[in-house]
Amino acid sequence: MLLAKEVKVLLHKELLTEWRQRYAINGMLLYVVSSVFVAFLSFHVVNPSSWNALFWIIMLFTSVSAIAKSFIGESKGRMLYYFTIASPQGVMLSKMIYNTLLMLALSLLCLSVYCMLIGNMVTNIWAFALAAALGSMGMAGCFTMVSAIASKANNSHVLMPILSFPVILPLLLVTIRVSKKAIDGLDFSTFMMDFGVIFFINFIITSLAYILFPFIWKD
Repeated sequence: MLLAKEVKVLLHKELLTEWRQRYAINGMLLYVVSSVFVAFLSFHVVNPSSWNALFWIIMLFTSVSAIAKSFIGESKGRMLYYFTIASPQGVMLSKMIYNTLLMLALSLLCLSVYCMLIGNMVTNIWAFALAAALGSMGMAGCFTMVSAIASKANNSHVLMPILSFPVILPLLLVTIRVSKKAIDGLDFSTFMMDFGVIFFINFIITSLAYILFPFIWKD
C-alpha cells in the first residue's frame, strides 16, 4: 500500500509538472506532426513495407525525444529530495507509468495523422493498434530505464541512444513483424506468439528496471 501511494503521488506530480510546463508536450506534438508531414512530402506513394518502416522510424525517434528527459532532465537537487521522501521503486514505477501514458497518446496521434496524410494501408487495424500500444509501452519502459542509467554519466544525452539501441532492437524487430502481418491482413491467430514475445520483453524490461534502479539510486 505504501508503494502504491508513493506511485500515485509521484505520478500526480509528473502530470502536474507537465501541465504547468506545456511547452514540452506541445513540442512533442509538433515533432510528431512535422515528422509525419515531412514523410508525406517526401513519399507521395509508398508500398506497405515502406509505410510500416516509416511509421516505426517516426515512433522510435519520438520516443527517444519524449522520454530522454525522464531522469536526464531532473536536477541533482530534486533527485536528492526524492531520495529523502520516496523509495527508488516508487520513483521508477511512477516515471514508467507516466512515460507509458505519454507514449500511448503520442502513438495514437502519430497513427491518426499518419493515416490522414499518407493513407491507411492497415487491413487488420485492431492487431496493428495492439502492436502499436505494446510497442509504445516497451519503448517507454526501455528508454526510462536507460535514461536513469545515462543520467549518472557525463554526456548523458549522447550516451542514452548508444545504451538503448541493444535493448530496444529485439522489441522493434518483433513489433515491426507484427505490424507487417496486420498490414497484410493475416488472421489474428498468427499474432499470438508474437504478442507473447512482446509481452515477455516488456515484462523483462520492467522487472530489470524495478530490480536495478535501487542500485543506481544509491550511487
